[in-house]
Amino acid sequence: MKDKTIGWIGAGIMGAPMCGHLLEAGYEVFVYDYFEKNAKKLEALGAKLCGSPMEIAEKSDIICTMVGTPTDIQSIMFGETGIFLTLKKGSYIIDFTSSTPELAKEIARKARVLGAHALDAPVTGGESGAKGKLLSIMIGGALEDFETVKSFIEQFGAAVTYMGESGAGQHTKIAGQILGAATMMGVSESLIYTKKANLDMKKVISVLEKGSVGSWLYSNLAPKIADYDFMPGFSIKHFLKDIGIALDESKRMDLSLPGLALAWQMYIASGAMELGNDGIHGLYKVYENLNCIEKK
Repeated sequence: MKDKTIGWIGAGIMGAPMCGHLLEAGYEVFVYDYFEKNAKKLEALGAKLCGSPMEIAEKSDIICTMVGTPTDIQSIMFGETGIFLTLKKGSYIIDFTSSTPELAKEIARKARVLGAHALDAPVTGGESGAKGKLLSIMIGGALEDFETVKSFIEQFGAAVTYMGESGAGQHTKIAGQILGAATMMGVSESLIYTKKANLDMKKVISVLEKGSVGSWLYSNLAPKIADYDFMPGFSIKHFLKDIGIALDESKRMDLSLPGLALAWQMYIASGAMELGNDGIHGLYKVYENLNCIEKK
């Protein structure tokens, strides 16, 4: 794959370190970000700056996207300067963005018409996973396309798993975000109880994380809550987007998921408190506010 030119769109919290791994590995990388200052940070590491998604597609054999929302992906793919205007026959689109299954299918259909390939490849693991090449990546698309680029995708993750046809990667990510939303409510409620009971929060965390109720989210985010550190590895505003997608898909499938609906309401409250740029563990502040508990 080293002989392939790479186009990278999205140089934010997750995209920048992921693209950085490619530069470290010696790939020729073309980069674009709506915020040019983000792209320039990668340019300083050796990437070549482009002025539009269309220019990225024109110059690249493999196009990777890692942006914020389905609306962003829609614009990048189908907009006035979108990828599909100059997509080369035989090229690959790998979308790492958490988006919708239907949009993933639409991108794959359009790519096939043009003789190209597309995979939906949402990730989980946050900023630390992106920096440490420890992401879990769930892939949807044609199996033969996955097998062709699997070794390339493995540069970003500790676990790269083929989930099925186009959209299956996004469905898997949705299932994970449903679990994450419920877990963050549990983490927040447990810690607000811990504080109200006048227990040593860090000591409680050290005990519980070793038992049957432990989880990655608890081990990694509960200590941050204890330190009152709400810097984002994954922000509330993006998590709200994912929960909204999960609710839409659940409605489409006639599923009743009351826990997810409650998590949506709790995270909407965090948005009303202007916590959108906090990490998802900023939900704890909503519980402080609900219970009139003095902040640290």
